Amino acid sequence: MTSPADSRRPRSFAPDDPALRPAPDAEATGAEAPTSSRRGRPPASPQPSNPRPTSADLSRGIRWGAMLLSGIVGLAALATVLWFTRYVEVALARQDWVGWIAFGLLCLVGLSALVLILREIIGMFRLKRLGTLRHEVTQALHDNDLPAERRAVRHLKRILGGRPDLQWQLARFSEHERAVMNAGDLLKLADRELMMPLDQEARRTILKAAKRIGMVTAISPMAWIAMLYVLIENLRMLRAVAGLYGGRPGPLGALRLGKLVVGHIIATGGVAMTDDLLGQFLGQDLLRRVSRRLGEGAFNGALTARVGAAAIDVCRPLPFISAPPVRARDMLAEAFRRNASVAVGS
Repeated sequence: MTSPADSRRPRSFAPDDPALRPAPDAEATGAEAPTSSRRGRPPASPQPSNPRPTSADLSRGIRWGAMLLSGIVGLAALATVLWFTRYVEVALARQDWVGWIAFGLLCLVGLSALVLILREIIGMFRLKRLGTLRHEVTQALHDNDLPAERRAVRHLKRILGGRPDLQWQLARFSEHERAVMNAGDLLKLADRELMMPLDQEARRTILKAAKRIGMVTAISPMAWIAMLYVLIENLRMLRAVAGLYGGRPGPLGALRLGKLVVGHIIATGGVAMTDDLLGQFLGQDLLRRVSRRLGEGAFNGALTARVGAAAIDVCRPLPFISAPPVRARDMLAEAFRRNASVAVGS
């Protein structure tokens, strides 16, 4: 009998594993079975002498193409820096009006670079502040903690306190805030009184960007011009949406925010959903009458609306509690109703 320690444990093998080889026949070779097989243990898999090549072997070796491209880019950047440095040195060495103008322009460049760096740092800090507030609100809702809700609301009022367009909403919220006694109701009130006006303004911003992108794509003579405009307009839209909720990021902050938005869209399956929404919006009768360029514009506009809806989910300091969520499905028909009617009429 075999002891429990020597019993064979279940194992799984892939059918196409190249390490698997048929065991040699014991009668043909005359060799005895290994000791481990007699005890019930599986014999060790023999190592193949010449394994079959796989796609992993393609990544081996030195990437000379990447090294060549890196060297060319590095030389071009170094030549540009050296040319600019030599030009500035020659200009500053002169004692006439050329040298003084060069000195003034150099001071202007340094001051502008310093201001841009400070703005980027402040924008990153504001985005992080929105994320911290979102975490506090989520934790307070999960714990059903009224004091934590009041701390989160004070944090929200500090973020939105300097906004002149929200003074009436903040005063109205302060009037009803003292009457809230139950946990969860205070954040619902803040979501309804403070976040809903911002959601409506963000929705209008996204609709304007989607309409502009749809029209520019439809009338653009070259595809690369349309793609460049789509990229610039989406970055502008992301900065505007983040600014509505108190973020106000710079260009680098907008790129980081775009990365978060793209990750949010991928996590929620938004690209496939945009395809379905566009197919529902552009029916078969309409597709037979509109041009190919208008279809491309509608698709780019639909993607912009989806990016904007994801940006609201990312930048919003409060989750959607009592306020209705902003969905791309609700914005598509309004964004392209006028464009489609104009194209069909023409």
